[in-house]
Amino acid sequence: MMLRHCLRGATFALALAAIPCAFAQTVGSEPPNVGEAAHAARIYHDSGRYAHDLDTVLSQADAWITQRAPNVRKPAVVLDIDETSISNWPEIQADDFGYVPNGPCEHLPNGPCGWLAWEATLRAAAIPGTLTLVRNAQAHGVAVFFVTARHESERSVTENNLRAAGYANWSGLVLRPEGQHTPGAGSYKSGARAAIEAQGYAIVANIGDQPSDLAGGHAERGFLLPNPFYRVP
Repeated sequence: MMLRHCLRGATFALALAAIPCAFAQTVGSEPPNVGEAAHAARIYHDSGRYAHDLDTVLSQADAWITQRAPNVRKPAVVLDIDETSISNWPEIQADDFGYVPNGPCEHLPNGPCGWLAWEATLRAAAIPGTLTLVRNAQAHGVAVFFVTARHESERSVTENNLRAAGYANWSGLVLRPEGQHTPGAGSYKSGARAAIEAQGYAIVANIGDQPSDLAGGHAERGFLLPNPFYRVP
């Protein structure tokens, strides 16, 4: 489901700067150190900068939806779920930014924590700015659709977790059919948005935390939330 890759952190750049020049030239093709990147990602999350950056993008999206929605027929917003609508930070941290699909999740905040078992706990909390955006959009008559790379077999726990996090009255929840094969999440999600448009909706905003969430068009504007914790191709 998710292939997680940590991104380069500022601490890695500082460490590299301390390496003697002659040696640094011999390792010029070495990728970023995973341990340093994970440390930088934790600092980014725990310092409050992650929450601030989320709020910045979501405030821009909220303002755009409020401005645009009255000017189109059947306005809609499409949102990703994981790290866009709800946060899986306890599971991400417990698995040290890896992806553990199976097995129990019994020792939080320690790991390992199996992804499917984590889902079943219904403990993924709403991202506050997204919940506010959704409620504001619905108050302005905007239909809300969730489009996720989670599979159809996860529908029940996904719906229950969204409700537990405070979401309600969405117009659609699109999950990946079991056994479906596409070149990547971007292809699947753009197809899902095209199907929403075919129902007569005008997607005024598409919001996600992965470039693949926004790829392929079928939305007036896309808003990319920060996520240095993993990458979904």
